Amino acid sequence: MPNISKKIWYEKIDSFNLQGNDARKFLNGLTTNNLMDKNQIVQTCLLSPKGILKSLLEVHFYEKFLKVLVLAGNTIEIKKYFENIIFPSDDVSISKTDCVFRIQEVDGKTPWRDGMPMVFEADDQELDLFKKNINLMNDIELREWKVNHAIPLYNFEINGKNNPLELGLRDLIDFKKGCFLGQETMAKIRNAISLKKEIRVWKTKNQNFSPNEVNLGLFTSSTNNLRIGQITSFLQINKNLYVGLALIKRKYLDNENKVFSAKFGEISFKKSLSSTFMEY
Repeated sequence: MPNISKKIWYEKIDSFNLQGNDARKFLNGLTTNNLMDKNQIVQTCLLSPKGILKSLLEVHFYEKFLKVLVLAGNTIEIKKYFENIIFPSDDVSISKTDCVFRIQEVDGKTPWRDGMPMVFEADDQELDLFKKNINLMNDIELREWKVNHAIPLYNFEINGKNNPLELGLRDLIDFKKGCFLGQETMAKIRNAISLKKEIRVWKTKNQNFSPNEVNLGLFTSSTNNLRIGQITSFLQINKNLYVGLALIKRKYLDNENKVFSAKFGEISFKKSLSSTFMEY
């Protein structure tokens, strides 16, 4: 059983298996992290050829197969893409999509990628023991916890525009592993002077916001037209408090950690516990 002093991240997640002698090599050539010398659990990114984040994956290694969990992304599109690029000579097969239950002990101090998640099938009797744990996070608690760790959401942070370096997923990219999908673009960005923007966690500081406002841009003040970023997602915690994620231009990240949103008024922002960025 989990340590009762910690919160429990419990979530139903899409998954599928990759089987065959070439399964590990196949997935390693498509995703950003190094899967060839790992034997437990690895988080990795699937990119477009232009280096845009398409999905956040977690790979669990078993003796006869790899179990791929889609932490964020479109499972149907991912599987279809994989199936379309398997050569007849490849010893790789893909199972049907299934849903598994992912469980991980978490706290407010440790990056989520440092944890050791467990995976259970729906018919696993041990799963019932976890469901009764008093520290199991409810939906709002889990969503807020994910915001604080800047875990990207499909159709929000993963929107066909952002790359993993902007989203603080630098530690999920192995630049020494060899070729992977989007590698050339990642290498160019890595060797550039700087990224243009970075993900940040934000929250409201007052009650003067307009939830009906559709403008999600961020500005230096309420009267300034200088746009310095964009809110990518938000979550209502209670009547007077919203939190969320935003991409902010790097040159304004030292702007006293205060920016203005037409929708939410003055907000404050900070780095997430789990985000890692390139150093210069």
